[in-house]
Amino acid sequence: MKMSVPISTVLHHKNPKLWTVSPEATVFEAVKLMAEKDIGALPVMSGDRLAGLFTERDYARKIVLYGKSSKETRVREIISSKVVTITPGDFVEECMKLMTENRVRHLPVLQDEKLIGIISIGDLVNWTISAQDAAISQMEQYIAGSTAA
Repeated sequence: MKMSVPISTVLHHKNPKLWTVSPEATVFEAVKLMAEKDIGALPVMSGDRLAGLFTERDYARKIVLYGKSSKETRVREIISSKVVTITPGDFVEECMKLMTENRVRHLPVLQDEKLIGIISIGDLVNWTISAQDAAISQMEQYIAGSTAA
């Protein structure tokens, strides 16, 4: 099933609130915010510019494994500044492919270089399931309608 739905549509159905963190925040502060908001990644913002992405994976692999202190380490010290991003006009299918190819679970959405949202693999899976359910329902109604005549 092709998912020729733009990411702007998926974003429209998400909570519009976007939580971010400063590069100067401690890793502990970032993890605490992610736990409070039940999210797996935080865009790292330097002013209005996307400086990177902090994820649970960063914490596990760059703090825990190396015995660093999350209360002393700054987010800027462990994030990768190379972030795979998308635009509102990109399509769900393209974004799933990007996530798979780049082995990432979150894609910041930029419009004119301004962060307007973030899409997770969970968002795309939920969207795909909903779209498939809707398609199945339409087919069932069509079949039921044509057999009732």
